[in-house]
Amino acid sequence: MNPKPKRVLLITGHYFDSKRKAGFHWLAEAYWRAGWEVIFVTTAISWMSWLQRNYRMAYPIFREAHRLRWMRERLGSYIWLTPWHPVDLGHPWLNRLGHGLFARYGQFSLGTLAPLAREADVFIFESKPGLMLFDRLQQLNPHARWIYRVSDDLRLLRTHRVVLDTESRIAPHFDLISVPNAVLLQRFEHLPQAALHPHGICKSRFNQEDPCPYTDAWETHLVFVGTAYLDRDFIERASAHFSTWAFHLIGPLAGTPRRANVFAYGEMSFDATIPYLKHADIGLHTLICKPGSASFADSLKVIQYTYCRLPIVAPEPMRSTRVNTFYYQPGDAVSMVQALEAARAFDRAKVETEGMHSWAWLARVLVEGTDWQTKQSRE
Repeated sequence: MNPKPKRVLLITGHYFDSKRKAGFHWLAEAYWRAGWEVIFVTTAISWMSWLQRNYRMAYPIFREAHRLRWMRERLGSYIWLTPWHPVDLGHPWLNRLGHGLFARYGQFSLGTLAPLAREADVFIFESKPGLMLFDRLQQLNPHARWIYRVSDDLRLLRTHRVVLDTESRIAPHFDLISVPNAVLLQRFEHLPQAALHPHGICKSRFNQEDPCPYTDAWETHLVFVGTAYLDRDFIERASAHFSTWAFHLIGPLAGTPRRANVFAYGEMSFDATIPYLKHADIGLHTLICKPGSASFADSLKVIQYTYCRLPIVAPEPMRSTRVNTFYYQPGDAVSMVQALEAARAFDRAKVETEGMHSWAWLARVLVEGTDWQTKQSRE
């Protein structure tokens, strides 16, 4: 008889069958391929999401809520749908008014999620309001391994203060706090279990042959992939100056310039997006900057651009040590032109990809850390 596989619960804000593929989707795949039973738990979704017209509500959320849906053997999706969840209400006094209500978010019934949690070996939390389930789940299963994978800086997202307070309170109680870049590591460097683990890359998919989606009518092809924070001023100025270059924008991005050399495709599946990255000449990481934006310097998209050996153009506040990145000052047309010209002249052979890790590597590191082995030996 085959032994029962280990179980990991991924507590995320993403929907498993979404077109958008985030790090937690790839972690789920990596654990499944390694023989684990994977439960992908969607949180931070409620009736408020419907009122906000959140993209996840285009999927059958209400039909699938509160039941385990097996996507394939050993890989299940569970949607924890609640009447409300913590959101930034857009005004300080509204946020204060909603604090007491949002503080009770983690107290909603777990339903059939509870027995799934009791038999889990590992819990991995994303930096989302699902963090507020930490206390409930740990009471159900105190002997599991508890991991916080900080995919984003909560301070940069539209996150209610109650979630930030929860993060600060529970962070010391995780067995491991895993962050993808040095900027985020600074937030947790006072905790001995904090460690730097870069995002993974789906090497097998990126290494496949894909036909070029671009036409030869343009001298240079630039691609931006993302869901928000596009620096539209950059696209407006750059596309006007480089009229023979084609700017390809992939994602749910409204208000893009209407110009013959600007192509807005809307949201695509991950598989459909890859050829646009692999055959581009320049990757655009042109995001609007605000305090703390430096944490975007080594985002998953930057990892993917770099694996494709693309020169990258990014705003100055997102400066990193990567040799293939060229910077502009937001709002400064001269620096935009200089960054784009330098990127176009860059020798892509200088990009080193050998040291980039797979998602299988990251999945293994998260569950096999020496701190966990030491803890297990004591119990």
